[in-house]
Amino acid sequence: MIYFSTNKSSTPVTIKKATLEGLAPDGGLYVPSEIPRFSAPEMQLLEEGDFNDIAFAIAKKFIGAEMPLDRLGDMIDSCYPFDTPLVRLSENTFIEELFSGPTLAFKDYGARFLARLTGYFASEDNRLITVLVATSGDTGSAVAYGFQGIPNTRVVLLYPSGKVSRLQEQQLTTAGGNVHALEVRGDFDDCQRLVKQAFVDPDLKERLTLTSANSINISRLIPQSFYYAWASLRLKSAYGIENPVFSVPSGNYGNLTAGILARLMGFPIGHFIAASNANDSVTRYLEEGRYEPRPTVTTLSTAMDVGNPSNFARLRHLYNNDCHAMAGDITGISVSDEATKETIRNVFRQYGYVLDPHTAVGFRALETYRAAGGNKAAGIVLSTAHPAKFLEVIEDVLDMKVDIPERLSAVLEKEKRATLIGTEYYDLADFLKHIDR
Repeated sequence: MIYFSTNKSSTPVTIKKATLEGLAPDGGLYVPSEIPRFSAPEMQLLEEGDFNDIAFAIAKKFIGAEMPLDRLGDMIDSCYPFDTPLVRLSENTFIEELFSGPTLAFKDYGARFLARLTGYFASEDNRLITVLVATSGDTGSAVAYGFQGIPNTRVVLLYPSGKVSRLQEQQLTTAGGNVHALEVRGDFDDCQRLVKQAFVDPDLKERLTLTSANSINISRLIPQSFYYAWASLRLKSAYGIENPVFSVPSGNYGNLTAGILARLMGFPIGHFIAASNANDSVTRYLEEGRYEPRPTVTTLSTAMDVGNPSNFARLRHLYNNDCHAMAGDITGISVSDEATKETIRNVFRQYGYVLDPHTAVGFRALETYRAAGGNKAAGIVLSTAHPAKFLEVIEDVLDMKVDIPERLSAVLEKEKRATLIGTEYYDLADFLKHIDR
């Protein structure tokens, strides 16, 4: 499989080079030269498989001969020793819980896969890889824990000061070892801009081998397709339901892009809802056909506070810049903070189920889609984080104490270690220049 840049000005590369570079030299995002398809017999076999069987089958098509199959199988098993529950709330509404991993967030699926793949490729060349990451919350903690102790790698995380939850900040600033946290006096878009500048800085690239663990890295994105494939096949085998609607809490749009990949591979998925908060650049594009990013707005669903999502470039590529084609597969729905809180209360009252703010955005968007006459087929809401990661919001909305899993409460006792920097590029460049001193 060959990968090329969405900007189409860079030489096509292998998955190894795409993984270790992260961003293409021309500033574009790597995309596969073709989307592999599963035949009907292959799909039938996968219906009886478990999560890791499906993950292995997909990864094999994208990685090809660049890793021995037995090594790839072992890597998949080490990535996903945890469950991916599909919880049925009503006859046609399901929650796919993606928070059983080490950091209790869906980013564990992509980060653990990318960390092991990066370590494998880096060890082949015996070189040190510097992983540069912008995070609005859960990406940072997932990457910190995913790469912790991985040979031949070190991680630099940039997060917006005061704009992530306390638990998220504790997770991404206490990993230690080969993980460094930078607290940026700005918003997520500032963090993302700094990372992109670093990747096109020739002086920096001469000194360091840089890659990214954001969903701009194709090897962070590919494994996120695993749980779409798993849920769509599980719904069919367990309930006889095909072609569900996936409601996807959307910030940087890597999660949704991975779902589109799964659908293009042939998995039985009917439609997507891009559920956004007040940061609705893509929602407006789907409705109006014009892409006009706006400054980031702070909301309760902080991990989705992205004004100019990077993966929109990949979405446009997959749809050949055809807004109408994209809107045929994806419905964009924006959800306010008030509606988010109301949804958390309503779902708990009706089902006894606690949603985190991001999952609540996805749930409300599914309700809105149905109320507007959308397809009444089964809907799967992606639950992207454990509610305990957003204690302040949940306890305020529900007026009750939320149990904190032991792995989170232990993190709260650790000492935060982060370097405070400004939003100018020289702040980041100076840190990276002296990282080894």
